[in-house]
Amino acid sequence: MTRSELTQLVLATKIQKGLRWESIARTLGASKEWVAAACLGQMALTADQARALRGLLDLPEEAEALLQAVPYKGSLPTSIPTDPLLYRFYEILSVYGTAIRELIHEEFGDGIMSAIDFRMRIDREPDPQGDRVKIEMSGKFLPYKMY
Repeated sequence: MTRSELTQLVLATKIQKGLRWESIARTLGASKEWVAAACLGQMALTADQARALRGLLDLPEEAEALLQAVPYKGSLPTSIPTDPLLYRFYEILSVYGTAIRELIHEEFGDGIMSAIDFRMRIDREPDPQGDRVKIEMSGKFLPYKMY
């Protein structure tokens, strides 16, 4: 079984069992955002988490090792996303990316926001004109060093 095949099995079983990422996350003891990324092949689970996920989703024994393997990160099938929801993030970055970069550099100096020491939270925000998607991202600032 490949990691890609396992990802498809995890998604199919999640749907079949009527599970939500939040309930899977509670079982694994991590955030729904991180668990979804891990189940989609972008993070490595601990041995305990892999065992718990295998039990929850009735996965084959070989899944435990694959779930713990350090993945090759980057899950987009094309450089410009074709999925409408993913394309909107590409559009947001295309329109606001330079402003985000400028504001971060103005506030912190020359550096980057870590995607390793990183947290994200996705919530529904009720609004009378239609519910909104609220995404909060927090990454450690890593300054470039002189050497």
